[in-house]
Order: sequence, then structure tokens, then C-alpha cells
Amino acid sequence: MLELLARITINPRQCSGRPCIRGMRIRVSDVLDLFAAGLSAEQILAEMPDLEIDDLKASLLYASRKLNHPVLVA
Repeated sequence: MLELLARITINPRQCSGRPCIRGMRIRVSDVLDLFAAGLSAEQILAEMPDLEIDDLKASLLYASRKLNHPVLVA
């Protein structure tokens, strides 16, 4: 899984520091929005030919990890 997450890059000088895929100007949120709009992985790859299937997996994994943070209850 670490090799998938390594595909996600964050550069403060690119896309306002938002998580991108492999240093490209394709944000993780762009991929997630396409999935949310109902596109399949195959359709996303056709729409964005610079992406690879592992980039899509990395985007989903990154989002999952960001949402699955511990909540401390006092």
C-alpha cells in the first residue's frame, strides 16, 4: 500500500498544495469527483490518458486514509 500512496504528491507550489497524482496537475479530488459522478475506472482512464489504474487506486486509498482518523472523546 505504501507504493500506492507514494503516487500521491503534495507540493505547496502546485495546485495550492492540494494532493496530486505523481506530480501532475491532476488532483486526487478530480479523480474522486469523476468517480462520484458515476464514471467507471475505464472511463476515467479514457478521459485522462496520463493516469494509470494504480493512480486511481492510490486516490481512493489516500481519501480512505484521510477520512479514517482517530477521534478522541473526552
